[in-house]
Amino acid sequence: MSVRIKRTIYTMCIRPVMTYVSPVFAHAQPDILYDLQIVQNNFCRRAADAPWYVKNSVLHRDLVIPTISKLMKDASERFFDIANSHPNPLLVSAASYEPPPPQHFCIRPRKVLIDPPDDLTAEMEKLIEVNKMAIE
Repeated sequence: MSVRIKRTIYTMCIRPVMTYVSPVFAHAQPDILYDLQIVQNNFCRRAADAPWYVKNSVLHRDLVIPTISKLMKDASERFFDIANSHPNPLLVSAASYEPPPPQHFCIRPRKVLIDPPDDLTAEMEKLIEVNKMAIE
C-alpha cells in the first residue's frame, strides 16, 4: 500500500476512534494523552517504513498529521466556537465561562485552549515554519 492510502485509512478510521470525545478528553492527564501519542507515532513510523533514528516530528511533518495534543486543542476550539453560537441558551452558558487562573486546582475543558503546546507539537511547528521559509 502507498503511504497516501495508509494516511487516509488512519485519518478516516483510526483517528476518529482515538479522538472521539476530544473536547472533553483534552484536559485529561498528560500520561493518557502521551499514550495516544505513542500509538500515533507507531502508526506514522510503520506507515512510512521509517527507521528508528528518524524523529517523530519529522514523520508527522512529512505525513501532514498533527500531534494528538494539537488535534484535540483544535477540536476544542471548534467545539467552543460552535457552542457559543448555538441557539440553546443552556449550551451557550456552559461554554461561555472564563477559565480559572493557572494556579487554580480545578481543571475545566476550556483551560486546554490556553495551555502551551507540548514538546513534540512545538518542534513540529518549528519544522513547518522552517520549511515555509525555505520554500519562499
